[in-house]
Amino acid sequence: MSFETLERYRPFIDDWDGFVAALSRPLPICVWTNTLKSTPEQLAQWMAEGGYPIDPVSWYARAFKLPSNASPGNRIEYVAGLYHVQEEASLLPVVLLDPQPHERIFDMCAAPGNKTAQIAVHMQNTGTVLANDRDFRRVRAIGHALERLGLHNTTTTTFDAANFPRESGPFDRILADVPCSCEGTSRKNPEVLDPTRGIGLASGLQKAILKKAVQLCRPGGRIVYSTCTYAPEENEMVVNDALGEAGHNMLRMIPAQIPGFKSAPGLLEWQGQSFDPQMKQAMRVYPHHNDTGGFFVAVLEKGPFT
Repeated sequence: MSFETLERYRPFIDDWDGFVAALSRPLPICVWTNTLKSTPEQLAQWMAEGGYPIDPVSWYARAFKLPSNASPGNRIEYVAGLYHVQEEASLLPVVLLDPQPHERIFDMCAAPGNKTAQIAVHMQNTGTVLANDRDFRRVRAIGHALERLGLHNTTTTTFDAANFPRESGPFDRILADVPCSCEGTSRKNPEVLDPTRGIGLASGLQKAILKKAVQLCRPGGRIVYSTCTYAPEENEMVVNDALGEAGHNMLRMIPAQIPGFKSAPGLLEWQGQSFDPQMKQAMRVYPHHNDTGGFFVAVLEKGPFT
């Protein structure tokens, strides 16, 4: 596999050789327990009895890693909705969103529904989750996941997230896990590193989606912006734009940190452009730190602040 397209990030990645070595290995399989139907302890016992040794994820008690050659979708526990398959780094945005029972939460770009399901389970099947995606064919995948897991607090819609009706708000929490160049998924999708694909092409859409999230969030509410790419054009630049437009009395960053999970801070500068000092509170996830894919997460709180 060629990592030529990632060379531009060498200056800010702490261990380039370790980074490349991690990208060259198979990505571990991760599953999380559907606590509406089971417990992590019960699931671990059943999987072990079925010949699947599992490795608990230290920072997320309900999740486990499986061997890279495992086929978790073929097990009866999966069919029965006792667990869901989701890459470890992909779990981070919802953990940082911190959904609570009985809230009203918007997942703006929800398909295929992994994070939607994670949100709904964290809410203990209460409140309301609105899961949106502009591709009606991908919305079907959300429905399949919700049905298998026994979730009934979620409604799906098919809209362009950047133009979602303003009257639908306000929401307590909003997840903007936006379309991106997906470089961080190269361990399972090597084609994303094709140099002809381009970087930063989605930044205009990303900015529009985050702007809509700010508009739809209630005062005092939380917004999580996330991507699975390393590109500052799709990460810090997008969040920096939102902070500048809203102003510090209406939008601020809060630390994106999880005990037990190693991450790097957001960048404060890229190719001569300086960012808001708050950007260091964002989370950059590199594969060699936790044997995961790559991710970026920023947690925002809406004002007004005094």
